[in-house]
Amino acid sequence: MSRRSTPSWYVISLRSRGEHAALRRAAARYGAGLIALSPWKLQLRDDAAARAALQAALAAPHVIFTSPTAVRAAHVLQPFKPRRGQHWCAVGAGTAAALQRAGVDTVHAPTRMDSEGLLALPPLQDVSGADVGLVTAPGGRGEIAPALQARGARVLRADVYARVPVPPSARVLRQLRETDAPMVLALSSGEALQHVLAALPVDLAAKLRGARVAAASERLRALAQELGFADIVVARGPRPADLAATAAAALPVA
Repeated sequence: MSRRSTPSWYVISLRSRGEHAALRRAAARYGAGLIALSPWKLQLRDDAAARAALQAALAAPHVIFTSPTAVRAAHVLQPFKPRRGQHWCAVGAGTAAALQRAGVDTVHAPTRMDSEGLLALPPLQDVSGADVGLVTAPGGRGEIAPALQARGARVLRADVYARVPVPPSARVLRQLRETDAPMVLALSSGEALQHVLAALPVDLAAKLRGARVAAASERLRALAQELGFADIVVARGPRPADLAATAAAALPVA
């Protein structure tokens, strides 16, 4: 039986525990291995408060979903029944696809797949006096609700899942410490990066800061720079294919 060859470089994933498969496949197309450095695991909420908040959010004339996980968690709690004239909005293409799989035919999603792109969508411009449902989780994308409130909207927030912090495993710490191959950090969440840096031993946090960064947005590029990273490139978007392609392009030419 042949032994698996050692990758010549690695993509570091900050996705939630158990959510690395898409980025792993995308990295493998460029000959890269993947280091799964999860900051947390996802826990779906299924309680009376979550169900009541979701029911109110889905009844609003404008409904926003901030991630594919928010779509999946909400759909477990309640079937989606879009009404005529209601606007269903997604932060990006992955979230929009998840909504369409769940039965929402018309979804508004930005080309720029981040909070700023979402807030620029036409249905969210004139929301003064209107209810806007925000289906999400605590933490992350904290600028959406304040921006909508500043436009005069009443935001009906439904936290349908939670991020439960998990420490880095001994195996991943050893992998980071022993890897001499080039590493590129795929950055699509500032909160995840901050959590990981705080959880790593000092020597490994320093080693991580020495990696190149493929940031999903200009905002994340600026945050990475503030956190001590120096070698940063901006990807076309947050999708695994975008991050992996940018990571590969950022490698030095031999």
